[in-house]
Amino acid sequence: MTTIDYAKVRETMVEQQVRPWDVLDDRVLDVLSAIPRDAFIPAAYRALAYADLPIPIGHGEWMLKPVVEGRMLQSLAIEPTDAVLEVGTGSGFITACLGRLARDVLSLEINADLAQGARTRLAELGMDHNVRIETVDALQYDSSERFDAICISGAVATLPPRFLQWLHPGGRLFVVRGHAPAMAAELVRNTADGLRTESLFETVIPYLEGAAPTPEFPF
Repeated sequence: MTTIDYAKVRETMVEQQVRPWDVLDDRVLDVLSAIPRDAFIPAAYRALAYADLPIPIGHGEWMLKPVVEGRMLQSLAIEPTDAVLEVGTGSGFITACLGRLARDVLSLEINADLAQGARTRLAELGMDHNVRIETVDALQYDSSERFDAICISGAVATLPPRFLQWLHPGGRLFVVRGHAPAMAAELVRNTADGLRTESLFETVIPYLEGAAPTPEFPF
């Protein structure tokens, strides 16, 4: 049986996939180099942990490609003093990355088993001290908390207004928006002059549960 040197393939992922995709922020690259992505992968797919592929994790949810994760983290420009909201915990890998970059992280996951799995992995890795995971439907979630950065890990057909209400002045929100196969990653900034949206790159990722477009039926 061949044993995979995960540390080596992780380094290769960063240098040959993520960095060439214009991810040049040293803090983001350091996080992706340090956190064992393979620890968050279902056993059946662990050998693909560092491949340039999305990976199924159950309930129709997927771990995103490493290059998309890198661009997502870089675009948010997270500071060590930031409070961050993640919508869609999934495997917990991006949660772990956010926890390394930010002061504290609140992550919302609709599926109870995925939420508990992520809590367990983070605790086993000693990365749960500044991370809180709640099992809740983010589309129905109501909170008075405000955040410096919001990371939406699934696509939306239309950005829910409540997500924007959770941004601090000066806050940033990453989202992939649109109708497959025409989707775009965007960064929304809450500026003194109002909300400003910057288009980042084209991609296609699975919809956040409940955020897919309403099917249109021809008559």
